[in-house]
Amino acid sequence: MTMQNLRAACSLRRLPTRSLTRSLTPTLTRSRALIAACAFAFTNVAFNAPLPAQSAIATLTVDGRASANPSIAAQGAFVAVAFSAATVSSMDIFVATSRDGGTSFGAPVQVNRVPGEARVSGEEPPRVVLVPRPGSTPDIVVVWTAKAGANWKLLSARSTDGGTSFSTSRAVPGSEGDGARGWQSVAVDAKGRVLVLWLDHRDLVKADSAHKHTMSATAAPMTMPKGDPTERAALSQLFFSSLDNTTAPSTANATATATATANAVRITRSVCYCCKTTLAANGNSVYAVWRHVYPGSQRDIAFSKSSDGGRTFAAPQRVSDDHWQIDGCPDNGPALAIDTQRRAHVVWPTPADGKDMAALALFYAVSRDGAPFSARTRIPTRGAASHPQVVITADGSALVAWDEVVDGTRRMGMTRVRVDAAGRPTFTPVPAPDAGPKQWYPALASSETGALTAWVRQLDKGSVIGVARVK
Repeated sequence: MTMQNLRAACSLRRLPTRSLTRSLTPTLTRSRALIAACAFAFTNVAFNAPLPAQSAIATLTVDGRASANPSIAAQGAFVAVAFSAATVSSMDIFVATSRDGGTSFGAPVQVNRVPGEARVSGEEPPRVVLVPRPGSTPDIVVVWTAKAGANWKLLSARSTDGGTSFSTSRAVPGSEGDGARGWQSVAVDAKGRVLVLWLDHRDLVKADSAHKHTMSATAAPMTMPKGDPTERAALSQLFFSSLDNTTAPSTANATATATATANAVRITRSVCYCCKTTLAANGNSVYAVWRHVYPGSQRDIAFSKSSDGGRTFAAPQRVSDDHWQIDGCPDNGPALAIDTQRRAHVVWPTPADGKDMAALALFYAVSRDGAPFSARTRIPTRGAASHPQVVITADGSALVAWDEVVDGTRRMGMTRVRVDAAGRPTFTPVPAPDAGPKQWYPALASSETGALTAWVRQLDKGSVIGVARVK
């Protein structure tokens, strides 16, 4: 990969200020090059024989565009898939719906009303959730990121007619302001509130502005000191709010320092900025996981729980002492699901030894209602694995999906997980819907009628979205 391509790849991650880009670009480019090189070289054969592919794949696409970055939600037989459709110069968000459990879908409907404004990626796809309405089709809510000059917006829109049309988009409460933000996750609580978790770099704008002011007042040009990566990461924050403005910030951890943040709760600082977050709700409890930057630039997974509907959150808890030390973002975040026993199931990628990028693997750990997590257990994979997702299925087991490098190409991997009373998981391989090459970024959903997956399929004429039920 050329340095020009590496710089282009870094720019897609939206490092929001010149000073931050100058300090992070060398390490980010080296890290990503290592990730790519090692991923293609590493193969960890965990299964004795290939699994047969599942059947009945529905294909979603928009003519003349590349379709990618899916998320999926299901309630009974009603299924909604959100994804991006892009040309060389623009990107929009679409939703397609099914009323027969994902067997067939209607034509995709555009969600955003400002053409070409969307900017999403595999780690920050447009997030879709369903809000139950008794005796009626659920509302569909989509949350996505969009470019607005030098800033990034976090927007939402709702459909109350089963996906036929969507409301005008509006900013997620508490997300307004300068700088970059994204890598959001969304959940619906027992009251029907739509909850949003996201990463935010608004403080980097303030730091860069102060730096420029200092430069203008001095005779000689100054440069921002690199400093400790942990100190730089402290400018990255994790925010939480609800779309209906009912998140009342507490002085314990809120950011009510200006009108723009009066409806958001800051859970923590020092987050790894380019890794996805995951949010879940159960009763009045809200759960969050993300990749945190610990002292020494150790980028391990953190967890926090709110017992009051998101007004306050417990101090971040380290899921596992992986001690992955890297001065750069791996673009590989965790996944989270809550079962009926209020156990938190967390899946995440990290090098097996905390150092060797060639040993990138997936791990699983469980916590009962916020208690310390069980010791991590490695998930069997066929190759270097990334981008995990997890859901709890109707029979109480967990289903995990990811993409992995096998024979030099990305393929889907899946496993079913059962956890005993002591928190020990056992894994049973599940055949992927498509056993072919060039499959990545799977998404999962589960309802009483079964589990489904949506993923990116790279075909000869471009990428499309595949959707299938999981047996």
